[in-house]
Amino acid sequence: MSAQPSSAGPFNMFNKSQDDRSQQASQSGTGGQGGLFGGLFGGGSRNAQPQGEVTRSELPTGDPEVAMILNPGLGTPTLAPQNIAATKAAIEQYRAIVAQGGWPMVAPVAMKPGRRGANIQTLQRRLQIGGDLLSVSEPGRYDAATVAAVKRFQYRHGLPATGVVDSKATVAALNVPANARLAQLEASLKRLQQRAGKTSNRYIQVNIPAAQVEAVRGGRVELRNTAVVGKIEHPTPTLSSKVSQVKFNPYWNVPRSIVLADIIPKGREFRSRGQDVLEAYNMEAIDGQGNIVDPRGIDWYSDTPKGYRFRQRPYEENSLGFVKIDFPNKDAVYIHDTPLKSLFGKAVRFESHGCVRTHNVDRLAAWVLDNNSAWNLSRVDSMKHNGVQENVPVTQTIGVYFTYISAWSTPDGMVHFRPDIYGLDTRGTYASNY
Repeated sequence: MSAQPSSAGPFNMFNKSQDDRSQQASQSGTGGQGGLFGGLFGGGSRNAQPQGEVTRSELPTGDPEVAMILNPGLGTPTLAPQNIAATKAAIEQYRAIVAQGGWPMVAPVAMKPGRRGANIQTLQRRLQIGGDLLSVSEPGRYDAATVAAVKRFQYRHGLPATGVVDSKATVAALNVPANARLAQLEASLKRLQQRAGKTSNRYIQVNIPAAQVEAVRGGRVELRNTAVVGKIEHPTPTLSSKVSQVKFNPYWNVPRSIVLADIIPKGREFRSRGQDVLEAYNMEAIDGQGNIVDPRGIDWYSDTPKGYRFRQRPYEENSLGFVKIDFPNKDAVYIHDTPLKSLFGKAVRFESHGCVRTHNVDRLAAWVLDNNSAWNLSRVDSMKHNGVQENVPVTQTIGVYFTYISAWSTPDGMVHFRPDIYGLDTRGTYASNY
């Protein structure tokens, strides 16, 4: 929380040159959003990319805000039993705020250290009511106390703690009304009461609104990884399961929804250019008898491809990356790697078709297998490059919990909020727009 950039870097919404670049990228289809389902058409191919395909897949280097996003503090487990009492106390706090009229709306203008004005005085009032601003040396002046308060606010909301207000996400989070925040706390309390304290000793928790993965042992967070979870139209489900195996260099079996919505239209597009989508993206089509189909004989304009099963071979741009963590569940979702690393550097990461992509997947895989003497981080990392397929059973009990907790408090009094991205807590009116 100590870094203090003069602007919000890639999240800056008042930098004209960057806005122009973003608009151009959006118009050309190369805006780094991951292309189709973030990997298959988002990380390159063995051949030259056709014009208009996304090619930017790596994280930017040297950006302090990206470093903040990628290195979240460990802190208290989201599912810690003591968070129940802390969240109840936060509910009472926010009921009082609502009863007193809530807080003012903050203007969407750049506000930085050293500046003065009525907009900054409104910002200070907003931060004071929310409990982030403890003292101000001069009302209306963006002083050190205001910087510290903005950092605290951003940290509590899962945003880069820059201390600067010049991002859409920060302004949107500031302007979520107090009654919406109260609704988030009340809904999340019920989910905490259902799950907190009822986990296995070792478990992996995916908090969907936070887009984070926690690896917890004995009540302590040992890993906390940035994640990418399901977009609104393809939500990540809540679930409870146990890890069954870790797959290295797996095939990616393409879900039928993606075959119909993406693969077949893309196949027609490639064929119109005299190209083969399967060859370009290292894929195979398999017919009803289990035979691999000659791609040259596929009629993409007929209904025949709808009956095929499609899979992507293991290689460096496989959409699953080099690790897949399996656990039984009715939705056929899993945790996996991705070749499209750039998404991990975003403050808001709702980009997948329901499965969970995790940063530092090698560390998570090594953590899962740490009771297996044949596996350690070094060996896990070696699997990135050798292309060897190996399925490793997990013999110890490691729970997996996908939860939807958009607001919670910890015993230190810190009240955390994340976007109600699926509109489960606030009916999508205010708390899902950042």
